[in-house]
Amino acid sequence: MGVGFGNLFKTLLIIFSVALITYNIIISTNAPLKLDFPDPKITLDHNSFFSSIDPVIKLSNNRKSKLNSAEKKRLFHTAVTSSDAVYNTWQCRIMYYWFKKFQNEPNSEMGGFTRILHSGRPDKYMDEIPTFVAQPLPAGIDQGYIVLNRPWAFVQWLEQADIKEDYILMAEPDHIIVKPIPNLSRNGFGAAFPFFYIEPKKYESVLRKFFPENKGSITQVDPIGNSPVIVAKDSLKKIAPTWKNVSVAMKQDPETDKAFGWVLEMYAYAVASALHGVKNILYKDFMIQGELTYGKIGEWRFDKRSYDQVAPPRNLTMPPPGVSQSVVWFSQLALFDCNSLVMMKVYYLHMIGC
Repeated sequence: MGVGFGNLFKTLLIIFSVALITYNIIISTNAPLKLDFPDPKITLDHNSFFSSIDPVIKLSNNRKSKLNSAEKKRLFHTAVTSSDAVYNTWQCRIMYYWFKKFQNEPNSEMGGFTRILHSGRPDKYMDEIPTFVAQPLPAGIDQGYIVLNRPWAFVQWLEQADIKEDYILMAEPDHIIVKPIPNLSRNGFGAAFPFFYIEPKKYESVLRKFFPENKGSITQVDPIGNSPVIVAKDSLKKIAPTWKNVSVAMKQDPETDKAFGWVLEMYAYAVASALHGVKNILYKDFMIQGELTYGKIGEWRFDKRSYDQVAPPRNLTMPPPGVSQSVVWFSQLALFDCNSLVMMKVYYLHMIGC
């Protein structure tokens, strides 16, 4: 009896979650953003709601070189979500330092910057970094997966903040900007980095709970997360509430939670973007990663997660011979040119704008 009731409860929970997501798609398309959790008691017909155009395209090198020629600048606002933990804070301070370095350089379309702090309270860096304070999810909803607060924080920021720019770059604390960034989005398409480990086709059976077959091919779900992504502000205002609800629903579904693990929120954004018909240019040169992810040569090692309670010290040692030149170059860039309180070499942090 108890087992049967448990299975029935799980089924009802999944049905409830899907209804919640579907309802959210409709209200986010036709009404202002809602800061409360929507009532799922609604039925709708959405068979022809979105286009079935395959969004998977690439930006050519020629297109890259012509992005700024004879065009008016289309500024984007850079938004970074963060908790108030030491681990996130020192990364944000470094990220903002490099943002300011390149903001007004030639070929930059970088507008304003906001750290979206989802701790629910101000911290001592409010005057150093432009900050919007968002409330965290209600207790227990994130189930210890703090990243689940990111889409909810974006919903609040988009609703309450006065954002001058028409485009948004969603970034993360561990992103380092290394070149002026142009606005790579075009003609209603977002611009995003394709992650090799986001595999919609492989997980189609799981994703169909949230992206039903009447929405079209699973290839409409791009292999992206929410970051780095440049997208029109109006599009993100539609996507964000759905992204929040899909994330929560995925976390509440044991099969989906197990399948996606720490990248669950990334899949949720990809699904939400597809549900709203927002296609993305998959720009592989948007970010560099791989060689800058967890490395060990000889006795030298730098792991950002070693500094979860305290910021990295000044004058960290340089990597030894044999390390990729991109790592050596970036060590010099980050360690010796940054005069903020925290000076570091990145060996897991991503680089944006390559």
